[in-house]
Amino acid sequence: MPPTCVKRAFKYRFYPTDEQAAELSRTFGCVRKVYNLALAARTEAWARQERVNYNATSAMLTAWKKTEELSYLNDVSSVPLQQTLRHLQTAFTHFFAKRAKYPRFKSRKKSRKSAEYTTSGFRFRDGRLTLAKMSEPLTIVWSRPLPEGATPSTVTVSQDSAGRWFVSMLCEDPAVKPLPATDTAVGTDVGLDHLLRLSTGQKIANPRHERRDRVRLTKAQRELSHKAKGDGANRAKARRKVARIHARIADRRRDGLHKLTTRLVRENQTNVIEDLTLRNMVKNRSLARAISDAAWAEFRSMLEYKAQWYGRDVVAVDRFFPSSKLCSTCGTLQDKMPLNVRTWTCERCGTTHDRDVNAAKNLLAAGLAVSVCGAGVRPQRRTPGGQSATKQKTPRREP
Repeated sequence: MPPTCVKRAFKYRFYPTDEQAAELSRTFGCVRKVYNLALAARTEAWARQERVNYNATSAMLTAWKKTEELSYLNDVSSVPLQQTLRHLQTAFTHFFAKRAKYPRFKSRKKSRKSAEYTTSGFRFRDGRLTLAKMSEPLTIVWSRPLPEGATPSTVTVSQDSAGRWFVSMLCEDPAVKPLPATDTAVGTDVGLDHLLRLSTGQKIANPRHERRDRVRLTKAQRELSHKAKGDGANRAKARRKVARIHARIADRRRDGLHKLTTRLVRENQTNVIEDLTLRNMVKNRSLARAISDAAWAEFRSMLEYKAQWYGRDVVAVDRFFPSSKLCSTCGTLQDKMPLNVRTWTCERCGTTHDRDVNAAKNLLAAGLAVSVCGAGVRPQRRTPGGQSATKQKTPRREP
């Protein structure tokens, strides 16, 4: 069941003054410097078979501030610097638990520019947010209100590659509560021709956001490639132009996925999806661009956390389950099913299937079986008598 009170991040765009932009830029640089210094220290200690935790790096930060070379760290708020050390500790925790790779150093040009402030690093009163080391509040565009009476526990300020400034406030939202339970369930098969195919027979078109702006993006990227490499103003201007197009594409895609996943969670008690290995699928150079534009991973992520919020279930069927080759009417397994075959007729029962809708129906049936018995669906194997049987596999335990 979801928690009694969910914490949500409310993200807004703001427009800093020149002084605020300069202060935040210095903070971003100091955050990146402290993170890299702490990572280097922990890596060296790891080579000596020593462990360095957050408390040790916090003591190192105090010593770094006293040196002449790093005295500029005192010019910014200490809260984001401490927070970046906590983030590094979290990264190592995930690494030791084998949930992530070894932490990497932050690059000045490629890494995300952000700084996180806890309650001691900001003041929020009457809808006005003032950060530490700043005398004036931020000019925020309140595109939606915060929950009534909510007070941010953390504030994260960031700047994207297009030069836009954002502030994200983490608040408790009492409005997010479990929805009334229903008996509805739906199977969802993702694709490229249609973004989603539901077991109800409904097909949701793929908006192809990247393709709609591909001409503008190609032109902007060509202009960027003609600029001399370096830190010149002309190259920076061309780079921001490319970044703005990418940001426009990402914003439209995210907005569409939010609306779609919210609808699926509200209307269905159980959503069944396929557990795809996107890392391997994007290695296909012919389909990588289209798969990335469809954003299947982002769709699944949104669906899962919203289901947790509202007391719904998401079941992921094993990727090897032959949903396309299995007749949803009689259960006959076809030997082959090339990608160019969009409709097919079952040889046993004579039912004509739409390939994608049939796959969604099979995913729904398999997902409901998984939710009952708690096993993962594996591929079907032919028995000596010609019948098909479903083999099930116990799910692996998380490390």
